[in-house]
Amino acid sequence: MAFLALDVGNTRLKWALYEEPQVGARLISHGAQFLENIESLGDGDWSRLPTPRWVLGCVVAGDAVKRRVEEQLELWDVTPQWVVSSNAEGGLVNGYDHPARLGSDRWVAMIGARQRLLAHGPARPCVVVMVGTAVTVEAIDTQGKFLGGIILPGHGIMLRALESGTAGLHVPTGEVRDFPTNTSDALTSGGTFAIAGAVQRMVENLRRHCGEAPVVYMTGGAGWKMAPSMSTEVELVESLIFDGLLHIANRRLNLAAVPQQR
Repeated sequence: MAFLALDVGNTRLKWALYEEPQVGARLISHGAQFLENIESLGDGDWSRLPTPRWVLGCVVAGDAVKRRVEEQLELWDVTPQWVVSSNAEGGLVNGYDHPARLGSDRWVAMIGARQRLLAHGPARPCVVVMVGTAVTVEAIDTQGKFLGGIILPGHGIMLRALESGTAGLHVPTGEVRDFPTNTSDALTSGGTFAIAGAVQRMVENLRRHCGEAPVVYMTGGAGWKMAPSMSTEVELVESLIFDGLLHIANRRLNLAAVPQQR
């Protein structure tokens, strides 16, 4: 039962085809496409894939983009299911004021993180960091309740804001330095330290709340750039959203297979 997982973000659509909807399943193929090029998937990368039996995804790019993705899936005559944040799923309880308004990518990544944590040891508090167009930093307590999270601009948004709001400032690519001595390095280091500081603050908040140090998972397209500059220990997990989608898919299939009590 080939399973296609979709992560439709603000900039790119990431996809992964697995042999079955189960965490640890063999990865058959994967890829990514910028949103402006979604229409090339049906005749391009996806045309060479075996037909998936089920498609599950999360999308934050809006209904118009979702419809474009669904049109490409007509290649296989398969109707996708889309994750909507709920009160509870996959061992996670949603503490958001309005649970359905929580971004589905954040929800799915946290489910993946919670399940990864429990698979590798006893329950502990957890901070989940996604570094992409925007950066999100989520706090989960030992019992699996999402306590809340913060959203801040990613590197690109920060630098473009500075460029547009500061006369004569053109944003080049710099390096992260402890003590930057040129504008390029100062800008790159400033954005990196802002994100690292936000993560460290959430780690401290959660440590005080739960009474023990949390595990910190980092994911997202720019996670590998941030991880070396973190002031706290982090585990970089590139597949966190896909892990969450695999767990949700497996759980929903198992529930659907259980005969209903009369």
